[in-house]
Amino acid sequence: MTVKRSNALPDITNTPAPDHSPLDWVGMTEVAVPFSLQDEAHSTTECEALASLFVNICRSDIKGIHMSRLYLLLAEFAEQNAFSPQAMQQFLHDKLATHKEISDQSSLTLAFDYLHKRPALLSQYQGWKAYPAVIKGTLEQETACHEVQLTIPYSSTCPCSASLSRQLLEEAFRHDFADQTQISADQIAQWLRSERGSVATPHSQRSYAYLVLKLAPNVSSHYPLLELIDLVEQSLGTPVQTAVKREDEQAFARLNGANLMFCEDAARRIKRALEQHSAISDFWVKVEHQESLHAHNAVAIATKGCAGGYRSVTTSPL
Repeated sequence: MTVKRSNALPDITNTPAPDHSPLDWVGMTEVAVPFSLQDEAHSTTECEALASLFVNICRSDIKGIHMSRLYLLLAEFAEQNAFSPQAMQQFLHDKLATHKEISDQSSLTLAFDYLHKRPALLSQYQGWKAYPAVIKGTLEQETACHEVQLTIPYSSTCPCSASLSRQLLEEAFRHDFADQTQISADQIAQWLRSERGSVATPHSQRSYAYLVLKLAPNVSSHYPLLELIDLVEQSLGTPVQTAVKREDEQAFARLNGANLMFCEDAARRIKRALEQHSAISDFWVKVEHQESLHAHNAVAIATKGCAGGYRSVTTSPL
């Protein structure tokens, strides 16, 4: 006996909500999607992201949303468009249109590694550097908000350790030349190049700047990721390197010596640089020096201090 099947598939999301309660956000996370990032006025970068996309349920009589609509819309939009703040805003509007009279808020977050080729300090070599990045767009009450999160590694050399090392170097020098009343420049140079010239060295460590940035309303054509990364790295002076030969390593040592910094110094340098950038309307910065001296890390946090803006919490506000 053949059982006749109805062509209409049941849609359980159209049944009444049991407790008649709106929901702030409903959607999906960890959605894999390739996309093009409009990161300069005339340049795009191909990226692979894990996406999170949400809408709200603003009506108390609605049970749920059609998540497949969000998934398919993202896949199609990412295939046909490069993401800029303007394109992000269009996507958020398109997403709301798929849930008419159900939702009035929309968001999309794309988390990815932003790859950029960096030259060596002195040699002719270059290599790829990955910066963990997030771009997020939110549309609420017809108002769009565009945010960027960046993780930027750098090197930090402790000023206190450098001072203590110089004192030990002075003591070693005085000890080794205690019986001499006259010392030539050649003797000093030879001593400095010997192992005795490294009787003590200051401790350095890989450090990280974690930034959450709210883009100004006039930033619409592209995401200025490289511009912001360059701004932060230049303010610190000791960016982590890629391809390195001996001359590059020596140049890096020189940069560290010229940019001794506590975590407080690093946070203030970045804050000062961001305050002067017209593309940023608000920021939250956390620097973390992963100390080689001890097992715990040194941390400093700074915000722009806007009324109603990012708060000085210890975890990312994004």
